[in-house]
Amino acid sequence: MFTTYEWIYGITQFSAGFLSVVAGIIALSLFRTARQNKIMRSWRFLIIGLVLFAVEEVIGALKTFGIYSTPHLTHVIPFFILLFVIAGVLAQIKITKGWLE
Repeated sequence: MFTTYEWIYGITQFSAGFLSVVAGIIALSLFRTARQNKIMRSWRFLIIGLVLFAVEEVIGALKTFGIYSTPHLTHVIPFFILLFVIAGVLAQIKITKGWLE
C-alpha cells in the first residue's frame, strides 16, 4: 500500500505531465507559425523539449506508482531536453544578431 506522500507525489507528477501535454497542444499551433516565420524558428526546438518533458513526467509518475521503472530513461531524456533548450537559445541568438538571413 502507498503512503500519503507517495500518492500526493504521484498525483503531482501526473498533473505536471497533463499540464505539459496541454501546453504542448497549445504550442503546436505555434509550430506552423514557427515554420513560416524566421523570427520564431527557435520555438521548434523548445516545442520538442516540451514534448520530451511531458514524456519524462509520465515516466516519473509510472515509476512512483511502481508500474514501470527504468533508470536509464530518467537520465537520458533530461539530457535531450537540455540539448534542445540550448539549441533553441542558440537559434534565438542567431536570429537576434541577424545571422540567419
